[in-house]
Amino acid sequence: MPGIGELIWIFFLLTMLQPLVSRRLLEAQRMRLLHRLERKRGSRAILLVHRQETMGLLGFPLLRYLDIQDSEEVLRAIRMTTGDVPIDLILHTPGGLVLAADQIARALRDHPAKVTVFVPHYAMSGGTLLALAADEIVMDPHAVLGPVDPQIGQRPAASILRAVQGKPVERVSDQTLIEADIARMALEQVRETVRELLKGKMEPAKAEEVAEVLSQGSFTHDFPITCERARSLGLRISCDLPPEIHEIMALHPQPPNRRPSVYYLPLPYGEPARDGPARAGGGH
Repeated sequence: MPGIGELIWIFFLLTMLQPLVSRRLLEAQRMRLLHRLERKRGSRAILLVHRQETMGLLGFPLLRYLDIQDSEEVLRAIRMTTGDVPIDLILHTPGGLVLAADQIARALRDHPAKVTVFVPHYAMSGGTLLALAADEIVMDPHAVLGPVDPQIGQRPAASILRAVQGKPVERVSDQTLIEADIARMALEQVRETVRELLKGKMEPAKAEEVAEVLSQGSFTHDFPITCERARSLGLRISCDLPPEIHEIMALHPQPPNRRPSVYYLPLPYGEPARDGPARAGGGH
């Protein structure tokens, strides 16, 4: 029989390997569901999900945002898709680098077949920019988009510009004037990007209006743009999200090593009984 030292080492190795094995199994489940969605819709499905994830074996939390690595991977998937195959992009992101979002958005816009963006919960900032590139946006009734106004550091570009314009120039530092100049350029660049993405989807005057509202600091950066508000802006929005999208998102939980703040029995409630006695079923 192994000694106490060997048992400790075995326990330690199993503890280290368990997260890796669980992750591989979870990834296999995700791929199966993604492939099922592709077969149903005859499309290429791309999943872009940013959650707080666990880093390495030590379990440190790692916040994820849209970055250059994401744009490289999404662009690679788009290049591997012929022009007659539709693209379905499932988005769950707080946004991130403007450069990465701009690259992906232009690649989606230029894809010849239909591009659909699904938003099960939220696609803010750069995520909204990607949604604007789609031929159709499909949202959960309670999902939200967000403004795409650029941020300079931790401050909205529009606010920096308004603050400078409200003061005599001699009372503004050179550093702030430089930031204001960068803010002016950033605002114009994002407005032009939105106009380009909306070209052909609505009248030019309407596209200009939407670009102004979304990019020029009309709202706070985390303002929720609901289905109804997005429709009122003139965007092509459907609020009938397929159930497969929620199933895929259920396989992207937050890290299990943090104490949950939401509890419920993972059973469907309120469904009418059909044939035979009711049976309990578990969630994902």
